[in-house]
Amino acid sequence: MTTRTSPGTTVLRIDGGSRGNPGPAAFAVVVEGADGARLDALSKFLGETTNNVAEYEGLLAALNYVLRHKLPRVKVISDSELLVRQMQGRYKVKSDYLKPLFQQAQEMARKLEEFSIEHVRREQNREADRLVNEALDAAQAGGLPRLKQDSFALPLRTTATYQAGALKLSRPLPLADGEIVEIEIRRKT
Repeated sequence: MTTRTSPGTTVLRIDGGSRGNPGPAAFAVVVEGADGARLDALSKFLGETTNNVAEYEGLLAALNYVLRHKLPRVKVISDSELLVRQMQGRYKVKSDYLKPLFQQAQEMARKLEEFSIEHVRREQNREADRLVNEALDAAQAGGLPRLKQDSFALPLRTTATYQAGALKLSRPLPLADGEIVEIEIRRKT
């Protein structure tokens, strides 16, 4: 059952999905006010990755959005039981490729005045699911892998291993050939 949302709380309905696991993947975020009014929405094709990575990328995009827009009270709604239970501390994060995404999400959530996350059935998350499928359909039809929302810029995240003078990425990133990017490197301990 959905809990009541207090005034001043931003509701983030998130979803991520892949066609195949791994396979072509995307995420979506629907931003709502406490009254349920839709304020914004964004979606992004991620390239080939797993469903769980897509779910976490959706959460990171949602958290990035509220931090950039200085929205301090947040309620996240997701149909991913794994993601929700991990963020609540009820499930351990066992997957090595999810651990950095989980850690980043925890760090971002700690910057908020209030953060809660709730699991709902897929039927209660239809709009975010629709936007994920729309992004996947557009990518399959030859659309560019891009973030669909004008005022929002999401950093791409991955881990890499330094070998023989070059960084080897742990997963492919949705970048166009010849695209110039800015890289910030942090050592993992």
